[in-house]
Amino acid sequence: MKAIRTFTVRPVLAESLAPLNRLASNWRWSWSRATHALFASMDPDLWERIGGNPSRMLGALGQDRLDELARNDEFVARVGAEDERLNAYLGGDRWFQQLEGAKPTGIAYFSPEFGVDGSLPQYSGGLGILAGDHLKSASDLGVPLTGVGLFYRAGYFRQSIGDDGWQRESYPLLDPYGLGLTLLRDSAGSPVEITLDLPGDRQLHARVWVADIGRIPLLLLDSETPANSEEMRRVTDRLYGGGGEHRLLQELLLGVGGVRAVRAFCEVTGRAKPDVYHTNEGHAGFQGLERMSELITQDHLGFDAALAQVRASTVFTTHTPVPAGIDRFPRDLIADFLASNLFAGLDPGRALALGLEDYDGGDSGVFNMAVLGLHLGQHANGVSVLHGEVSRGMFGALWPGVDTDEVPITSITNGVHAPTWVHPSIKGLSERAFGDAHSAAHDWTDRAAISDGELWGVRSQMKSELVAEARRRVGAAARSHGSGVAPAWIEDLLDPDVLTIGFARRVPTYKRLTLMLRDPERLTRLLTDPERPVQIVIGGKSHPADDSGKILIQQLVRFSRDPKVRGRIVFLPDYDITLAKSLYPGCDVWLNNPLRPLEACGTSGMKAALNGVLNLSILDGWWDEWFDGENGWAIPTADTASSDEERDDAEATSLYDLIEHQLVPKFYEREGGIPLAWLGMVRHTMTELGKKATSDRMVQEYVTRLYVPAAEHDAALRADGFAGARELSAFVTRVKESWRDVRIDSVDSSGIPAQAQAGDVLEVSAGVRLDGLSPEDVAVELAYGRTDEDDDLARDHALYRLTPVGETVDGVTRFTGILPLTVTGSFGYTVRVVPTHPQLVSPVELGLITYAS
Repeated sequence: MKAIRTFTVRPVLAESLAPLNRLASNWRWSWSRATHALFASMDPDLWERIGGNPSRMLGALGQDRLDELARNDEFVARVGAEDERLNAYLGGDRWFQQLEGAKPTGIAYFSPEFGVDGSLPQYSGGLGILAGDHLKSASDLGVPLTGVGLFYRAGYFRQSIGDDGWQRESYPLLDPYGLGLTLLRDSAGSPVEITLDLPGDRQLHARVWVADIGRIPLLLLDSETPANSEEMRRVTDRLYGGGGEHRLLQELLLGVGGVRAVRAFCEVTGRAKPDVYHTNEGHAGFQGLERMSELITQDHLGFDAALAQVRASTVFTTHTPVPAGIDRFPRDLIADFLASNLFAGLDPGRALALGLEDYDGGDSGVFNMAVLGLHLGQHANGVSVLHGEVSRGMFGALWPGVDTDEVPITSITNGVHAPTWVHPSIKGLSERAFGDAHSAAHDWTDRAAISDGELWGVRSQMKSELVAEARRRVGAAARSHGSGVAPAWIEDLLDPDVLTIGFARRVPTYKRLTLMLRDPERLTRLLTDPERPVQIVIGGKSHPADDSGKILIQQLVRFSRDPKVRGRIVFLPDYDITLAKSLYPGCDVWLNNPLRPLEACGTSGMKAALNGVLNLSILDGWWDEWFDGENGWAIPTADTASSDEERDDAEATSLYDLIEHQLVPKFYEREGGIPLAWLGMVRHTMTELGKKATSDRMVQEYVTRLYVPAAEHDAALRADGFAGARELSAFVTRVKESWRDVRIDSVDSSGIPAQAQAGDVLEVSAGVRLDGLSPEDVAVELAYGRTDEDDDLARDHALYRLTPVGETVDGVTRFTGILPLTVTGSFGYTVRVVPTHPQLVSPVELGLITYAS
């Protein structure tokens, strides 16, 4: 019979084992080898059965076994040692504390999903894994960050594959207490409850669970509380589980409720309130409107000053180059919520305008969460260099008249948390050879430090572990569908001596799961070559509502079940963090073949690379900037194809050619049983990408390039009772009102002979009508550089600021400058006017720019 409710009964720990509770409730165990091993040693078989979670372990182990361990002096000593290590980790200064100059007092990091560990399934894919790695590196670096998300009672979903190859979803309910989460309580011991007033006299309540991610608190709001109606309890039922108003309520709870949860957490704990707010994708965009509401009602700012203050302190990261990946809501639905009591003091019409697609090519009847994020975030970025370029083109209409290259969206390339993703065997080898497990300075090309035999032995061991895990998973799936006995052929599934290619990710159509099936006969020949075969291990989940993705999985599964290739290609169900930790290190090559440029970054290949795996990828996302010809192979992009079909055919052919003519020969060419040339590429990959592909590097960039400037801007505007915010908003209003009449009357140049040469000077004088603005309100700039055949300035053109001279005469102010000519070849210039203010991050962020005609 089925229980109507489940919960965890915690054991009573002897005093000598009391630190286990703290060790279990701090998720640092998920990347601490020693702590992980401590809990696993209590009962290795049980540890595997309960999903490798310490809190579950303590609940499942039983009082008798715990009492027995309490009498084991060796185990007690290990517990004490791990407790000391955790204390040392949580205390003391780290990288952030040693930074010179002004720093943020706190950063609130909002994300709809967080991938911390497989036993906490609050993620669907790369966005969540990235958020989890961001928290872990922030902890390692000492960054004072607080994570903010939702607690989904059924997580994302568990995947199984039916006999017909079709994906099936199940949603086991999660017990937050049993996972090691703590309910946030006030000083009286009562649960803190966040309340949102909704249209129709409804209310949405949420309690707050706290997960300690090392030094970082992660706040997860949960609508499963007695104060809610049955409808409202379902708001946080599943990650990405609904559309329409259900999705909107989730995002309101994340943004509005998240800000209120942070306030409550700081009040309860005495932690400093954040001065920087980072929204990881547009789902949390409402946090900015909630903070504006606070500034208007509590600090008596006007709408424009509140907007300036919020913008100054907000970082917005966009993760999608696909418009369909952005949450968009009907204008009228959002208008109803903005007109309710949810956002006190906020002008509903002006707030609504912040998210409307009210620009060329947009739909004015739609409220776009990325548009809201960009309007509320003065500091914005994409997640790879290429994605930054794509984002500037994708959102350029928000800054009409601004060249795409100048759209104020920068880029910080994603990274991965090495302590989480590097296999224990690689960690051990690193510690022996270099003295520590993780450092960007490790030189894996040093054969004196690590011999080819050692490195190849570790790589072979990791492949054997993947083969064993694949056989276990496929066998378990087969037994669940049939007579309870796994087919005999599973014992021969995969071979650790065969070139192994991995492919695992979410399964939207643009990632092209089935590109490898484009020519099934050629793929079959590659897989079954009698001398030099290839094998492929695949994983991935399709969104429950995405039947097109499920069809791709079905096609792949059906192909893999053909007896001709069955032992050489396998689809592993329920791809998650736990499987990924075996899959990435156990492959020789990591495959990625999206439609370029639709992969914003893609971090799975980074995780593989840190384990000595070579990448085989379309030049998209991070691979576009870091492929160097020695760390893997680039699949040529068929950009000139006349159709999607032609493009897929051409790129699949290139994929097969690379595997057959480059990967296979290099992998199977051996000296003394070792592929020395292949290992040379492995060593280069681990050394060079080890310097770049980590979330430590990524978080350091966020701190220095975005968080510190945001904190400085926030402080400047907040000082003296928000005098700076009021002054900036007045400046913006004044400039916007006057700009339509700002124009360049004349541009004069002299001193350039007919045949100019390097070393000559260009003297420029421009007469500008400012329509009541002062010369200090604007920057008059000479834009110059090489030109193309259409007389367009090159993308790398430079800017030189002209200086105002003399008095304004008849409404015209003259600006002059002298520019030495250092650029050779076809040269051109123009003059432009932009607003200027110390608190503008970009001169074009107001979308105001006037060029000479």
